Amino acid sequence: MSPTTQVISGKSALLQARLFNIASITATIIAPLLMLWIAFSIFLYALIAHHPNPRTVYYNRISGYRFYGVAGLMVFAGQPIYGVFGGGWHGLIAIWGIMVLVVVPMGLWDIVRAGREHWEDIVIETESGEEAHG
Repeated sequence: MSPTTQVISGKSALLQARLFNIASITATIIAPLLMLWIAFSIFLYALIAHHPNPRTVYYNRISGYRFYGVAGLMVFAGQPIYGVFGGGWHGLIAIWGIMVLVVVPMGLWDIVRAGREHWEDIVIETESGEEAHG
């Protein structure tokens, strides 16, 4: 098989660097989407983790650490927090509020920070029949 070159635009790399944050913020704000996002996020995280641009991978990794970290914390601390607020809706809103306070501001900051970077097009060589991200 002969190698071919493929160009991944800087714009595409930036979008993929922001994508996990955008989806995490959206799913955290719209609570019914949260369970679906937890399932789908694993696929998206793994897909972007193999992007040829290391800055895209970096932004994906830190947004994944943040989202999965707070979700994991809620598995451990969610029941006590739920109980402290008397259960029911008050407890659920407290847990949701903690997730919003962690995921949204830090995710927005990373989206802005990624936008301030200079994203250049990259050229990669692939074997015929393979496709690169972008």
